[in-house]
Amino acid sequence: MRSERAHASALAAILTLQLMLTLDAQVMTVALPTIRDDLGFTPAQLSWVPNGYAVTFGGLILLGGRLGDAFGRVRVFLLGTALFVAASLVGGLAFDPVMLIGARVAQGVGAAVAAPSVLALIATMARNDGERARGLAYFTAISAIGASAGLILGGVLTDLASWRWGLLINAPIGLVVMIVVGRLVKDGPAHATGGFDVLGGLLATLGSVSLVWSFIFAADHGWSSPSTILFLVAAAGLITALVVVERRSRSPLIAVHLLRSGPRVAALVNMGLVLGAHFAMLFFIPQYLQRVLDFSPLQAGFAFLPMTVTIFVVTSWVPDWVVRFGPRPLLVLGGILMTASFVLWSPLDGSSGYVGVLVPLLVHAVGAALIFTSGTLVAMDQVPDADAGSGSGMLQMVQQIGGSLGIAITVSVYAAGAVDDQFVPGLRAAILTAGGLAALATLVAAVSIGRRGESSPRTGTLTSSDSKVDDHA
Repeated sequence: MRSERAHASALAAILTLQLMLTLDAQVMTVALPTIRDDLGFTPAQLSWVPNGYAVTFGGLILLGGRLGDAFGRVRVFLLGTALFVAASLVGGLAFDPVMLIGARVAQGVGAAVAAPSVLALIATMARNDGERARGLAYFTAISAIGASAGLILGGVLTDLASWRWGLLINAPIGLVVMIVVGRLVKDGPAHATGGFDVLGGLLATLGSVSLVWSFIFAADHGWSSPSTILFLVAAAGLITALVVVERRSRSPLIAVHLLRSGPRVAALVNMGLVLGAHFAMLFFIPQYLQRVLDFSPLQAGFAFLPMTVTIFVVTSWVPDWVVRFGPRPLLVLGGILMTASFVLWSPLDGSSGYVGVLVPLLVHAVGAALIFTSGTLVAMDQVPDADAGSGSGMLQMVQQIGGSLGIAITVSVYAAGAVDDQFVPGLRAAILTAGGLAALATLVAAVSIGRRGESSPRTGTLTSSDSKVDDHA
């Protein structure tokens, strides 16, 4: 019984950090109008409040996965959590845009170090296939719910206290997580990696930043601007250099052998596109609610509660549906629903009411729940235990980079039709662009994920347990 309680407590603490990392990606979103007024952000700078976190998180997460595989996942989990907590404190005390964006970047580094160990620990702590399947389902549910729940939490904190508490609240929660995991989870043996591809990690991060910056500069200065062209050229050069380095490295950052699975590659591409569309929605719709419908931050946060509840309910059913029907029908249906939600949002204008937001939001929520869970199960299917950190890092990398690019692309489209001091002009084009990303993800799933039985996830693939719960804690 003591072992059961220790395992449940450790799992709860690990999932709490995952929730905190996911919440943090969006808890600032509903506060963006307030942050803009409080610290004097320009529109381009403002997009870096979510993107400073997401780009760094995505660019370094593969390196974070390697660190966990090499030095022990518990040790690296605790290190990343400590850095995340410290950066949250700095961000909560920020007095200008540079300080806040810098703190968000540092938070992304901490998240990149800690996050790969979350999924790896969930997989390797499991004592049987049933626990593993439940743990992965909890992970996907929390990841899906966290994004929309972050909007609610951000609205509550911004309205009742200050946007700063969206960052400061991470400190006490993070400390509790570190204490529980440090006491209850014993680190397993490290897996030799033959070195670290630090250069690859830097190139991946700088390439991602340059690509996102190119879209941000295009939004402000146009595609013919020297700054836009410079960042596009820099992104192409850095990504090309990354490919060359990875081919020659003795210990490449990207676990190439994991990409030999066609369904896994398709799932990663699908998830990147879907998260791009999803993050774009989470960037624009809260601002629409506040700037057009005059919702307070608290009201805007709670406006997303129906989406949170829907994702939670549907996600609990998806693992059984994957076993019964296979992943492809769920991914395709989810993509169709997400695409439809953007089409339904596209007519929004100054005369629309909350119902015009709510109906597409519910459609979107069902689609997101189907995709997030099915895609995660396909991406992590048959990943060897020694590569669990790298596999987790690869999945979360495409999610974060895809989300950042989704915001950057749609912001650049929005800016082309924007009118000063008005929010609605440009919104329709941006929303339909996000819908195009969802439609492309649907196409990828339809043509690249195998039929039922060909690539359906088998929950018993990560069978060995490196990280153990201390039964005597």
